[in-house]
Parts: sequence; structure tokens; C-alpha cells
Amino acid sequence: MSAAEATAPPAPAPARERIRIPVSGMTCAACQARVQRALAQQPGVSDASVNLMMETAAVTYDPGVATPEQLVSAIRDTGYGAELPGDALTPIEEQEARDRAQQAELRALSWRAAASGAAVVLAWAAAMLLPHAAATPYVLLALALAVMLGAGRHIYARALTALTHHSADMNTLVAAGTGAAFVYSLIATFAPRVFTDNGVAPDLYYESVIIIIALVLAGNVMESRAKRRTSGALRALADLQPSTARVVRGDAEVDVPVADVRAGDVLLVRPGERVPVDGEIVSGRSAVDESMLTGESMPVEKAAGDRVIGATINRTGAFRYRATTIGADSVLSRIVRLMRDAQSSRAPIQALADKVSGVFVPVVISLSIVSFVVWFVVAHAAGGTAGSAFVRAFAVAVTVLIIACPCAMGLAVPTAVMVATGRGAELGVLIKGGEALQRVGDVTTVVLDKTGTITEGSPAVTDVVVAPGSSRSGDELLALAASLESHSEHPLGEAIVRAAAGRSLARTAVESFESVTGRGATGVVDGVALAVGNAALMTEWSVSVSPLAERAGALATEGKTTVYVAANGALAGVIAIADPIRDSSRAAVARLHAMGLHVLMLTGDEPRTAERIAREAGVERVVAGVLPEGKLAEIARLQREGAVVAMVGDGINDAPALAQADVGMAMGTGAAIAAEAGDVVLMRSDLGAAAQAIALSRQTMRTMKQNLFWAFVYNVIGIPVAAGVLYPAFGILLTPVIASVAMAFSSFSVVTNSLRLKGARLS
Repeated sequence: MSAAEATAPPAPAPARERIRIPVSGMTCAACQARVQRALAQQPGVSDASVNLMMETAAVTYDPGVATPEQLVSAIRDTGYGAELPGDALTPIEEQEARDRAQQAELRALSWRAAASGAAVVLAWAAAMLLPHAAATPYVLLALALAVMLGAGRHIYARALTALTHHSADMNTLVAAGTGAAFVYSLIATFAPRVFTDNGVAPDLYYESVIIIIALVLAGNVMESRAKRRTSGALRALADLQPSTARVVRGDAEVDVPVADVRAGDVLLVRPGERVPVDGEIVSGRSAVDESMLTGESMPVEKAAGDRVIGATINRTGAFRYRATTIGADSVLSRIVRLMRDAQSSRAPIQALADKVSGVFVPVVISLSIVSFVVWFVVAHAAGGTAGSAFVRAFAVAVTVLIIACPCAMGLAVPTAVMVATGRGAELGVLIKGGEALQRVGDVTTVVLDKTGTITEGSPAVTDVVVAPGSSRSGDELLALAASLESHSEHPLGEAIVRAAAGRSLARTAVESFESVTGRGATGVVDGVALAVGNAALMTEWSVSVSPLAERAGALATEGKTTVYVAANGALAGVIAIADPIRDSSRAAVARLHAMGLHVLMLTGDEPRTAERIAREAGVERVVAGVLPEGKLAEIARLQREGAVVAMVGDGINDAPALAQADVGMAMGTGAAIAAEAGDVVLMRSDLGAAAQAIALSRQTMRTMKQNLFWAFVYNVIGIPVAAGVLYPAFGILLTPVIASVAMAFSSFSVVTNSLRLKGARLS
């Protein structure tokens, strides 16, 4: 290696983009696995997640190697439909379009199921009323053809497409089974001597073909309806968007479509109306119900300067506000996008079903052939004619094909993910995907930030103590500190600024402002060099805090945070700030303990204050006085000891710790619901939401495991029974019709089990 090569900077990581591609025609886990495998094999693709329920493929790729058009082509090459997503639609508009497509699909399936059901009735009537009429076989033939070429045409078309692409799926099994039964019946109708010359009655299976297709379609209808219910939370969110807004134009108020609202427009909202778009109040007061987005049950008081979120409900007074973020950037759109992406993602447990599904259909077809051969040989050896042995073997082979539909395996995990993320959204808990959902349930230790997590996050100044010998009054000290802190975004600094404003103290311009992470702030105010912060900052400035150490200690034991003020290198005073514990924090910590979790608090605050807050909240262990990097190191230490750590913080100064934790839970408001550092966003200011997220994950994982268990057990038991293993001992042998009923029930039961999560008790 040359010196130039040795000192050359590392090559930049390739750029990554993510695209969601709608996929049509998938009907089972085998379809999903084939599309995913094809995408994963494309050059430049680093991750591909195909979701059967959402009918989408989420692909992360290098745009320098792959293009969206190539990805769409790769999907089409597997035999399924794919289109480039529309760029002009907002997430809400995309969801509305998807709802319309789902409704159209359900309507079409319902008509097909109804038509095939009518054919079943007609076939039974013909068979019962005219059992020996010469025309009866031809009537049944016509009905079977009508169903196969009409209501069930898509089954055979998709099976043929899969065959031309050298693959197989659920449609292959159904088409092979019913197609074989139809051909057998066709020969029995027009060339019955082929059977009679071998001593076998020319039985007809037209009715079985019609009934099987009718049952398959009925199962599709039940599945489609259940799928619509799993996405009900997304649909409900999209429906929250008002269709019109009342815009102030000069002296007039004009109702316009929400799509026509532009940033900067002033809007009027009266009591009882929904807020059309996000914005900031310019005049008026009200209480706004944000429960549909945040899960917060009590209306939030709003006044001039406060933010409002689109789709929330104005309860009491009228107000005017200025539109800020609209369209795809609005809070509601971001929530819908977050939920949509989460529901499109895969939980790691899905990998087990994918591995089985990849080889399932070829194995089933092989088992069907083996069953045919075994039954033919055994029946013929037992003294039956070749014809009778063929008939018995044929029925068993068809039954194996029909019962082995892998739909249940494909639905086992994604249905649970969709219902769980929707349930979480109703509670103000946004979970960013199936992987995060699964990880949350494995958590053993919960680490809590103090300010804004355990406490209210709105601290207030309680005491201003002037240092002995200082010539400044308490108000003068507070005014100086507020002037400096007006440039800070720290909650303690904001409390000092609010206190000064409450006393109508004038603030002075600041020079050379500098924020010292984890310690405080420095700068020059009215010619005075100021340092406002904790004892560590005073030490850096060589300022002794001993004149006020005893007083500061007494304030700290009362649960107050002390902020020292130094002026021109000398101690000027101390300001005490209290941040009360949230009413819900004690109950939430108790709930976490009851769930068997270890709870500790990490904070940069002074140890005595932190320990007082921890005792009141019921937290068992405290690590105080740590900077952001100290929080990260503590979480890493816990992980090395084997703990699975969830970090709950505000998502801003806690971002490194949130990223280091196995699960980052960012407590956010409506304006910060898409906090990048967190795997879970707690939209309401309530630590109880963290406990609910963990409880939801645990219940979801139980549901996923139940679904996979029954999906596997169904096939492990059903296929051998269909193959006739119980016949020698018990005389039990399934028919193709019974097999089709069992197939439809398996998929329906998996989806129904997932839907139980909608009513899960999480508190």
C-alpha cells in the first residue's frame, strides 16, 4: 500500500434511497417470498420487504446501481403486477386511493363468490331433481365451465402466469386440483367406456369443482374484509382530514378545499370544527381536543403563539391561525406515512414463514404425486381394478393439493403487525415497523430521562438567592440570567426567561453567547461576563460556590434544581427551579415494575435533586450528573451486562442515548412525532404510553407465535390426513370439498386472531 493510499480518506458509503412499489396479484406466502427473493437479488438492493397484506414492496437501493424502473421490471418478471408509485400524492391521498382499490377488490370478489354460490345451488338442484336425466351431466359441465371461465378465471390465469415463470403458488394448487377433477369428469362424460371397460363407474366431479371454487372465493371475501379491518386505523386517520377550510381573505371568510390552502394563509376555526391544517394561532383562545392523534384525553388550552395540529377538534372558543405546514409535510400526513411504512415492514419472526413458503408449493405438489402413486399401488394390490385404484388415488391427490394452501402462513405475521401498529396509534404510540415492534417486547430494562419524561418538562423558578456581599437585587440577577438564557433552548433556561417575563423585567442584548453542553451557557450581557449553569460550569470558570453551597443543598433536597450565576468571575447568586413530577409517572413506573422490568433514571441534573425525584416516582436506581455521552456510556454498559434496554427521552438532547438503546422511545408532541432517533414515538406526554408500548409488543408477539403455530400445525396435520394416513386405522379420508373448507377456515382464523389485538387490554 502506498503512502497516498494509506492516508486517503475512506470511500463514502453509497447513497441509499427507499421506494414503496404497489404489487398486485399476490395471494399467498409463496407469492410474497418469490417477489422478495427476486428483489433481494437485484444489484444495488440492500433491503427488500414485501408485504402480502399491504400489497407493497418496500425496497432500499443504491440509485447509482439500480433504478425504480428496474425494480418494477424485476417484480413483473416474477409474474406479478407492479407500477411506479405516484409522486404527486400525499400519504393521506395514497391511503384514500388504497382504500378505494381495496373496496373495489372486495366488491369484485363478492360478486364472484355470489355467482359461484348460485352455481352451487343450481348444480345441487340439477343433481337432486334430475339425477338420472341424460342432460344432467351436460348441465353440470356447463355450470362448471361457467364458474371456471367466469368467477374463477383469475385463479387459472394466475396459475398459468406462475407456470410460465417457472414457479408455483396457491393458485397453482387450486388450479391443478380442480383442473384435474374437471378433465377427469370431461372424459367420464364423453368417453365413459374408458372407465366402464376397467370396471369403474364414470363418476363426475363437476359439483366438486364448482363447490371448491365457490369456497375458495368465499374465503377470499372473508380474508379481504378482514384485511380491510386490519387497516382500519390508517383509514380512520385519513378520514380525519377535513375537506374544506375557512380562509380569511381581506374582510371576507371564504370556504375553500383544503388542497387549496397555502402556507401563510390565515384561517378561522369555530367551536366544534376540525382544524384544517397545521399552524400557529395569531388571535383568540380555545381548548383543542388532540386525542385522535396523541391519545391525550384532556383538551389542550391554546392561545396566541401556540401551535395547532390539523385534524384536531376545536372545543370551546374561536381562533384565527396562520397555516405553516401543509400537504405531505403536515403532522397528520407524517403520522399516516409513519404508520404506512411500519405496516409495510417485516418483523424478524416472519423469516421463518418465508423460509418454509419458498419451498412449500413444490413440496406439496411432490407430496400429491407421491400420494397418488402410493394409493394407486396399494388399492390395486388390494384387489381393486386399475381403474378403481386410479379413481381413489386421484381423489386423494386432489385433496392434498386443495388443503395445502399456504395463505395462513403468509398472513400470520403481517396481520398482527398491521393491527398492533393501528392499535398503538389509537393510544398515541407510533411504532416504526415490525422489527421495532418485536424488539420492544424483549426489553428487560427501561432507562428514563428526568426532565419532560418523569417530570412535566415545564419547570418554573421558585427561588432567587443573591450571593452574600452582592450589590445586585434578586430581580437584577434574574434579569441578567434571563437575558443570557433567551438564546438558549434548554427547559431550565426557558423557565428563567418565563420568570423574568412574569415580573416584567427588561432583557438586554447578548454578545458572544455560547451553549456549554451539559453545563449551561456563557456570554456578555450589558458589559457583564456571565456564566449561568451548574457547579461544573462554575468550576471551569474558577468560581467558588461555597458561599451558597449550604443554601443550594437545602434547595436540592426539596427536589429543586439549582442554577448558579457568576458575573465577571464572581459568584452572583443561585436560582432554584422546580419541575413537578407528572401525575401519571408514579403509576407508570409501578406498571413497569409489575411487568418485571428494571427501571432507572439517567439525568444531567444535580444528584440530590435527581434522587428526590426518583424516590417520588418510585424509580429504583439513579445515575445523575451525566452528560449526553455519559448517558450513552451507561446504556452501553447495561447492554454489555446482557440487558435489553429501552431508553425513554425527549428525542433531542437524548438522541445519542436513544440511538444506542435497543429500543429508543422518543416522547414527542404533535410537532415532533417523527423523531428520527426513536424506534417508538410516544405522542402524548405520559410515561404510561411506554408501558403500553411494551405490553402491546408482548401481546403482539404472542399473537404472531399463535398464528404461526396454527398455520404450521394446520399443514402438518392437514396434509397427512388428506393423504390418507388415518384411513387404515380409522377409515377417515377427506374429500376435496372438505379440504377446501379447511383451507378457507385456516386463513380466516389467523386474521381473526390478529384482530383480537384491537381490543387488547394494555393497562
